[in-house]
Amino acid sequence: MIDLSYPSLPEGQLLYAIGDIHGRLDLLGMLLAMIEADAAQSQAERKTLVFLGDYIDRGPDSCGVIEALLDDLPKDFDAHFLKGNHEALLLGFLEDASCLRHWLVNDAKSTMQSYGVDVHTLEREGAPAEAWRGAFAAALPESHRHFFQTLALMTTFGDYLFVHAGLRPGVPIESQDERDLIWIRGEFLESGADFGKFVVHGHTPVALPEVRSNRIDIDTGAVIRGRLTGLRLEGSQRRFLHT
Repeated sequence: MIDLSYPSLPEGQLLYAIGDIHGRLDLLGMLLAMIEADAAQSQAERKTLVFLGDYIDRGPDSCGVIEALLDDLPKDFDAHFLKGNHEALLLGFLEDASCLRHWLVNDAKSTMQSYGVDVHTLEREGAPAEAWRGAFAAALPESHRHFFQTLALMTTFGDYLFVHAGLRPGVPIESQDERDLIWIRGEFLESGADFGKFVVHGHTPVALPEVRSNRIDIDTGAVIRGRLTGLRLEGSQRRFLHT
């Protein structure tokens, strides 16, 4: 029996939303293996992966994470990739070297090092921001640059809306501002508003998935706690997979 009190997906669709990875290729591999095994038990006609952003920074292998997302996902899945605030910082730096300081505060070094940039020499020599940008741009594969540049801000399936950080209460979905979608916290997290869709998001780390009447937060601190979470949705049913 379908529980009509829960938001739902169209019949025949199985979807897994994956929270903030932050350079933890090891956890991503574990979770994808769990998802592949779980999905093999389903008769769903359409299988979908939605990644909520923040693939990079914090953890040791941001480059490896992007490679896996491009080339090593389970077969027979459609994949949708959303932009997180950390990807926005990377893109901002590629466009304007003066954005380096803001990205460094958010751990640009680990990402650059994963791409082979000699961060220690740049620091030791007091290299200007333009030199940092040149070194990173030269190390970044074109396929990775294209991946970052083509990330979506949100996507919807059935009664669900998927976004990195959240929505601003009182603003229609189609009028939401990009900065809110990838950075918002307090106003969204504290709101009990009906956003028109049930929101699945990351961005704000929680020990375990936080389920509210209008949203679910599945950023469970891959770097902080070693826990990467996937939300499994099928019909009106939902459950979680964790590393």
